[in-house]
Amino acid sequence: MNKQIEYYQNKLDYEWDSYDLFHALEKGEAVVALDTRKRATFENEHIPGAINIPHREMNEESTRHLDKSKTYVCYCTGIGCNASTHGALNMSKLGFNVRELIGGFEWWKLEKYGTEGTVKTESQKSQMNVSV
Repeated sequence: MNKQIEYYQNKLDYEWDSYDLFHALEKGEAVVALDTRKRATFENEHIPGAINIPHREMNEESTRHLDKSKTYVCYCTGIGCNASTHGALNMSKLGFNVRELIGGFEWWKLEKYGTEGTVKTESQKSQMNVSV
């Protein structure tokens, strides 16, 4: 039984869903949405206030400007994409506190949270104050 409890606790320690991220951002917690997809995809549409570092470009130089006291929630397109897993692994190796957004950007949109970019949608939820 202890292995099962440990497994689920570890899952919760390293994964967030859209609700967790939205409310952490809304409350102004020290959390940053980190889009691990290609730049063009990010520019098209992303989570409000998110920053973009494609997982293949993550290294000490590309992350030097980031605050290690914050929690970075890595996301990609969705369950058919593993860029967020690669990004979370890379960021962890670089010494950052990281979570992975389960369901990715697709589930963020399914929950009717707003987006930014060339394609922009208004949130169906309460207003967000997001700052990086």
